[in-house]
Amino acid sequence: MNRTIYFADKAVAFVDEKPVGPHFLLRLGAGERVGRAKILKILEKQNFVAVFTPEPDAVFAAFAAEFTPVEAAGGIVVNNRGEWLMIHRNGRWDLPKGHLEECETLEECAVREVGEETGVTGARVERPLCDTLHAYNLYGSWELKRTHWFRMRIVGCTQPAPQREEGIDRARWCTPEQVRNNLEGTFPTIRRVAACMGE
Repeated sequence: MNRTIYFADKAVAFVDEKPVGPHFLLRLGAGERVGRAKILKILEKQNFVAVFTPEPDAVFAAFAAEFTPVEAAGGIVVNNRGEWLMIHRNGRWDLPKGHLEECETLEECAVREVGEETGVTGARVERPLCDTLHAYNLYGSWELKRTHWFRMRIVGCTQPAPQREEGIDRARWCTPEQVRNNLEGTFPTIRRVAACMGE
């Protein structure tokens, strides 16, 4: 179960084992919980918070209940040259994704969003990759978006066309070297999805 929530470039993980690397450790005893206000205060000065508790699932569930849940899907689309389909939005490289619509499966959502955001249609889902959690404040309301990611394949090399009304200024097929360069400046959620391609 994924219990790491990203707040843009910062992250909060709910764990029962201390993580490796730099982090701010917040210890909770059995039955203790932590709220959004406290975590946001810590994130003002810290980039990674590890909530260390003997009950990570319960603590995570209580924390997540303070957000409006949103379901989304997207994917890494690979063509027959081994290039990845990427988009550029708000100054960063990203992957196509979007909100799940009523009566739609996650796979259908991923395929539809790829088509809408890049103009590339006909992608086929090969397998699930992972899911990511991203929290954000939208017009004064906190939402928690769970994005389900898929590896997708397309035959041919349709010329992408960015969905500019969604703030996307570029959509392109990227070589492995371009992908590596693009990942350096992107969101940690996207780097996590890219890492799942090799797992």
